Amino acid sequence: MIEKTLLSTGMFNGVPQKLIDRYIDYNKLRKKWEDKPELKNINFNGNPDSFSRQQDSIIIDLVNNINKTVLNVDKPDKKLSIIEVDVFSKDELFAKEFANNIVSTVNGFYVLTKTKKQLQNVAILQKQADSVKSVLNSSITGVASAADASPNANPALSILRVPSQRRQVDVQTSSAVYAEMIKNLELSKIQLRKETPLIQTIDTPVLPLLVDKLGKVKGAVLGLLAGTFLACLAVVLKRIFTKMAS
Repeated sequence: MIEKTLLSTGMFNGVPQKLIDRYIDYNKLRKKWEDKPELKNINFNGNPDSFSRQQDSIIIDLVNNINKTVLNVDKPDKKLSIIEVDVFSKDELFAKEFANNIVSTVNGFYVLTKTKKQLQNVAILQKQADSVKSVLNSSITGVASAADASPNANPALSILRVPSQRRQVDVQTSSAVYAEMIKNLELSKIQLRKETPLIQTIDTPVLPLLVDKLGKVKGAVLGLLAGTFLACLAVVLKRIFTKMAS
């Protein structure tokens, strides 16, 4: 899901850009790749199934990094079916687009997984109904053609009415089959709607995003604690070295 999201396109200040390119840019990864000629002009356009070993390797590294340091998925209340998705990034535009896209990607995958079999049934029934409708239309045209072939048929000659009667039988049969197919198709669509899970986004990221900064007071306290710890550590080490020297 992370890989698919990275390869999706987002809007940044009105300009479309792949999320993976945005991530590479704001982390200045291309500058780190300057000493590697094979990575100088690497891009991630085209079909992911045709990516080279180098492209796949970079994607794997980025996915692992995002999974560990950027993306956090949690369920605040175990009793509720609410999932919280947090994205931490120095680039708030990337954080916003990545959060929206990964939620959309996961939701789409979940719905498709849950409804795949029923979707296939609907597609098959729709194809069969279209085929029967085509036969029905052909039969109706055949009735008209047979009637036009002998517009003033002699009532005493029953043989002249046979082609038209045959076409009418075909129309009646096709009509009955088509009606049953449409009935089954509608029932299948109703079942599909029942099996489709309802997923609703409760809250979406809105700019400007929350900036997680270390407060001055909190920073001073942490600095004092760190300084005290280091001072104590220095005293202990000094005593140990003094004892060893004596």
